Amino acid sequence: MSGGHGFTLAVCAEMVFLEEPMQERVRIIHDLGFAVEIWDWTTKDLSALAATGARFTSMTGYIEGNLTEPEGSDALLRTAEQSIAAASVLGTPNLNLHGTGLDEKGLPVQPQERVTDTMRHRARDTLARIAELGEREGVVFCLENLNTAVDHPGTPFAKAAETRALVQAVDSPHLRMNLDLYHAQIGEGNLIQLIRDSIEYVGEIQVADVPGRCEPGTGEINYPAIARSLHETGYTGVVGLEAWAAEDSHTALQRFREAFTQAP
Repeated sequence: MSGGHGFTLAVCAEMVFLEEPMQERVRIIHDLGFAVEIWDWTTKDLSALAATGARFTSMTGYIEGNLTEPEGSDALLRTAEQSIAAASVLGTPNLNLHGTGLDEKGLPVQPQERVTDTMRHRARDTLARIAELGEREGVVFCLENLNTAVDHPGTPFAKAAETRALVQAVDSPHLRMNLDLYHAQIGEGNLIQLIRDSIEYVGEIQVADVPGRCEPGTGEINYPAIARSLHETGYTGVVGLEAWAAEDSHTALQRFREAFTQAP
């Protein structure tokens, strides 16, 4: 659906309507007028999800690998190609990347306490290869910032400033930022300025409130002000709710809609 600011509002099916099977979650989100996002596509019946008629805007764009080691980079590229084929079943949503591979608990497979200049150079080279793959196949990969204080300790290139620097260095429309404002509030703060500094490199915005990672209106982030700031930048892309429901999922989605459909 499009919000009052012209955004496409999407909801992550991994975090709401948890009592329902995945196909039913997707159907409910779609029927409520939202686009849909998923994480690991390898655990899903993609044809069944596509049959719901939902619009999919994001899914995980790799199965394994990392940005900084030769074998890890090769694995990332190889499984990114597999993800492109999977994405085509769902209408080619954006393909999400992280600073390194994450396990089932969201923890880095290879945690790093410090990012060196060598690691940054290798990450840039790996992402340049990813962007070339995206250009060849007509897809967009998005590099997501994460937080290391609460959810993803030991993740390299976790801050939005770091993901922006890598995306900027590659300078390809097929590699963008997934600017997650929940993670950024924990790791950096100053969200409106962060949006202004990053918006030309953004492929998607993701949201949840802090603390608790629930829907807008349940924590400290002024999401109506965030919506106005996005409008002022001219952003008309995807805003994705990647949040748990504080009460029930229907209420969570309504609060999300209200935060991003107020008049500018």
